[in-house]
Amino acid sequence: MELPVIDIAGLVRHGEDSRAAAEIAGACRASGFFYVAGHGVDAGLIARLDSAAREFFALPEDVKAEIAMHRGGRAWRGFFPVGGELTSGVPDRKEGLYFGTELGPDSPQVRARLPLHGANLFPRQVPGLREAVLEYIEVLTRTAQAVLRGVAGSLGLDANYFADGYTRNPTVLFRIFHYPPSPPQATDWGVGEHTDYGLLTLLLQDDNGGLQVKQDGGWVDAPPIDGTFVCNIGDMLDRLTGGWYRSTPHRVRNTSGNERLSFPFFFDPDFAAEVPPLPGRAERAQSGPAQRWDGQDLRAFTGTYGDYLVAKVGKVFPELIADVNEDA
Repeated sequence: MELPVIDIAGLVRHGEDSRAAAEIAGACRASGFFYVAGHGVDAGLIARLDSAAREFFALPEDVKAEIAMHRGGRAWRGFFPVGGELTSGVPDRKEGLYFGTELGPDSPQVRARLPLHGANLFPRQVPGLREAVLEYIEVLTRTAQAVLRGVAGSLGLDANYFADGYTRNPTVLFRIFHYPPSPPQATDWGVGEHTDYGLLTLLLQDDNGGLQVKQDGGWVDAPPIDGTFVCNIGDMLDRLTGGWYRSTPHRVRNTSGNERLSFPFFFDPDFAAEVPPLPGRAERAQSGPAQRWDGQDLRAFTGTYGDYLVAKVGKVFPELIADVNEDA
């Protein structure tokens, strides 16, 4: 099957669009994945971001390590090398940069020493990367809110249900990943099978492909389509809807022979928010949601989104959990 392409221009311009909401409902029930068109994100910004990212990853390893993640402290921002990130305990065949909402030392989250909050690390050798990243985060935040207006409409909720609640102060995480080419017969993965943690992800990918989505009939390619983002829902939207919408496993292997870049933008609930199922929607599955691919029951989780996120990221980067526990 092919993933649907949904035009969100009406959601961007007018805040509501019943057609887009209905198409989002169908996509979230069928696959949890769809392409977003009509988003209005400037192509020039995307080109600047791509160019600066390629310039960074072309730097020598010791130069990239000047902004290694351990230098970011509890904010957990910066560079990691190939094999430095784990999926289900297995090193990924990719290197990357972690960013988030830029917060100064006097921000309440930093003063409270919240994990994954703080200042970003930027390379002095690529000055254009800072401007492009911070502008992109600002623009994609607006785009994600527009998509969530469509999600809200698809669930019979007020268009601003999320913006007035869970994403009034969203947790925003942005990554840039570089996937070296994998040999044709490779058995390792750029990133192995996984689901995303939060509400939704907007993925910008270059022309090299490699993303696959797990469906009932097997794995389906999600190739790049010019002018679109790939959008997928995460564990917290799965939890909010009681499994009515499912976070779907996906994976990446770069067999293009080229250097692949991807730019996943994760738009998540307020770090301090609890995320109980929505009234009414969870009742749709009276016998309970179907078994997840990883055996996890999202209904069993208690606590804040921040608790969930730190535990998940801690499996990817065990050093983070060690740092948090040491400071507890």
